[in-house]
Amino acid sequence: MAAVKVPDTPVEVLVDILTKAKELAIANGHVPEELKSQLQKALDIASGMDHYLEKMTTPESEPLAELYEKTISHDWDKVHKEGKTMFRLPKECITGHVEGQTLKMLIHMCQAKRVLEIGMFTGYGALSMAEGLPEDGCLMACELEPYLKDFAQPIFNKSPHGRKITVKTGSAMDTLKELAAAGEQFDMVFIDADKDNYINYYNFILDNSLLRLRGVICVDNTLFKAKVYLKDATDSNGLALRKFNQFVCDDPRVEQVILPLRDGISVIRQVSVALSSETQSQITDDEVFRGVMGRPILDRMRLDGKVAYVTGAGQGIGRAFAHALGEAGAKVAVVDMDQKKAEAVAEELHLKGIISIAITADISKPEDVQKMVEDIVSKWGTVHIACNNAGINRNSASEDTSLEEWDETFNVNLRGVFICCQAAGRVMLKQGYGKIINTASMASLIVPHPQKQLSYNSSKAGVVKLTQTLGTEWIDRGVRVNCISPGIVDTPLIHSESLRPLVQRWLSDIPAGRLALVTDLQAAVVYLACDASDYMTGHNLVIEGGQSLW
Repeated sequence: MAAVKVPDTPVEVLVDILTKAKELAIANGHVPEELKSQLQKALDIASGMDHYLEKMTTPESEPLAELYEKTISHDWDKVHKEGKTMFRLPKECITGHVEGQTLKMLIHMCQAKRVLEIGMFTGYGALSMAEGLPEDGCLMACELEPYLKDFAQPIFNKSPHGRKITVKTGSAMDTLKELAAAGEQFDMVFIDADKDNYINYYNFILDNSLLRLRGVICVDNTLFKAKVYLKDATDSNGLALRKFNQFVCDDPRVEQVILPLRDGISVIRQVSVALSSETQSQITDDEVFRGVMGRPILDRMRLDGKVAYVTGAGQGIGRAFAHALGEAGAKVAVVDMDQKKAEAVAEELHLKGIISIAITADISKPEDVQKMVEDIVSKWGTVHIACNNAGINRNSASEDTSLEEWDETFNVNLRGVFICCQAAGRVMLKQGYGKIINTASMASLIVPHPQKQLSYNSSKAGVVKLTQTLGTEWIDRGVRVNCISPGIVDTPLIHSESLRPLVQRWLSDIPAGRLALVTDLQAAVVYLACDASDYMTGHNLVIEGGQSLW
């Protein structure tokens, strides 16, 4: 005789009740047909929900269910120690596909790198979350029973994401105390363990700062077969969870929402620093403590709602700047002389969900620059961030440098930057706010060798002085002007066979022992573009691995 499945979630309980009600209605000849029809509709809605959610949820990139089904088909006695009473694990004990994908989605949404799981059980949830972690992410799973680790570890070993998971067996509270003593912090905590201890785990995590600022706590089973809100419920787990839900609801440190997914998942986040009267007398409650306008430092580096342009953005440093500003929240105009390159980078940004446009312009031509700014203002209403990056380099011995080479270099590297600063600056000065970021060079500080590049070095030194002058002249009207001086940047061209001896010479002059990558420069442009750098102006931010110091 087949075993009868016990309803496990509020929806399953509802389906069970409606099924029995329908059977009673059919058996009773006095029940109106309309009532039977309404019961069937209610049953169709309730019974179809889980199936529909399963069908509409994106499949895992890795077939987790298959890994577990193969393992569950084996006798558990093979992986357990002698003397332990074992059982065959039913498939229903595994976290559902929808719940696993929900946990993975939450990992992505809170950009977690470090996750703590209290109560691992089969490890299905741990593996789902690990799939959402970045390559250098990690998940610490606390599990009371060693045999569950023995069961899950071989499955973790078969998964490319299993290496991110470390399982700690024994008392979860003991593990939490060890983690707190070691000063560990986590971006997300998932609790699915003994229900009576939910409040204890929750309080210990918050009281001992195991959850980072703005971190998220997820708690499983918080609807527990509807027993958390049914008045006649007597189930001890249901009552413990009812108490936990109310405790969190009343906690001024957090806000929570309970998602009616399977047996309920609570999502809890810290919203403020709750100060007791005793604590208030011990701390200085100011912007350092609360954040400027209540915004922590990383929030102040966001560029949401800002409009930016980057010249020379079709490749190299400019492309990296465009991606960085867009990832920080800005709308980005990708400006380049080469229309195809500009469009290609704009498409890259679009694929990442960044609002962008491609603009073709030669910054050495005032009419092109003016049209560029007008097009951006016409499209997005203003310009907040001007990233003047386009530049060229010509090499020649000084005695052989022609006026044509000199003029060509200065027309782009210095005159073009000035034209862009002036055109964007007029918009910014009118609105009383703006950030201008020019690309200079380490060559503004030293004479790089052995290459001979008189016109380039001189033009970049001019960019620094231009930046300093505008930075001091415009700051009292809300416009900050700064520049970035990169060292020698690694590009495909540098790896040509003919330049190999030159690269080796450069490397011998760089304390960092390597060339710069364009990604080494991205944080700098975001910092100079954001509100956190409002007191910085006329500054030359040098990023060259220490080369200018030797």
